[in-house]
Amino acid sequence: MDPKALSKKENYVLLSTTIMPRPIAFVTSEGKDGTLNGAPFSFFNVVSAEPPLVSISIGRRGDELKDTAKNILEQGEFVIHITDEKNVEAVNETAANLAPDESEIEKVGLTPVTSEVVKVPGIKEAPVRFECTLEKHLTFKEGPTTTDFIIGRVVKYHVAENVIGTDGKVDSSLLRPIARLGGKEYAKQGEVFELERPE
Repeated sequence: MDPKALSKKENYVLLSTTIMPRPIAFVTSEGKDGTLNGAPFSFFNVVSAEPPLVSISIGRRGDELKDTAKNILEQGEFVIHITDEKNVEAVNETAANLAPDESEIEKVGLTPVTSEVVKVPGIKEAPVRFECTLEKHLTFKEGPTTTDFIIGRVVKYHVAENVIGTDGKVDSSLLRPIARLGGKEYAKQGEVFELERPE
């Protein structure tokens, strides 16, 4: 199949139903007026460990920046949270289209917590959150579609003790992250197996 022969929706469906499971970043950002914005993004991943960089991809509505991208570009800061079995329903509710001066965090009843390095609050309900500063912003334009690719530098980690295993590392069976599949489908952690890496 030639991607150029497919519509935007057809490309999205093919990519999102084959590149899976995908982690879900729940991102908080703050508007100029102090409104705390929250939104989920499944086009999200780690970029580098040194420096500690993560990325989120945010599609525009026509030529209009989404609130999250606009806030990050204006303020230079944001917080990424890992979506898990306990908070996924509330995170999903924040995907509703609200006005820029309406807070998704307030609307769904999540609890803001003060960050240590950045000004943007995080949420208490997430066992893992990363305080981030804007490292790089790239835009990709194809026809009428523009995508904002945000790379953030992690400046503070917050990890709840109850997701730390006996080896001192985050235990996925305790964290219980949720993954995004295609369409309306999500996945819980299934069977876990290990493979030795070849030398």
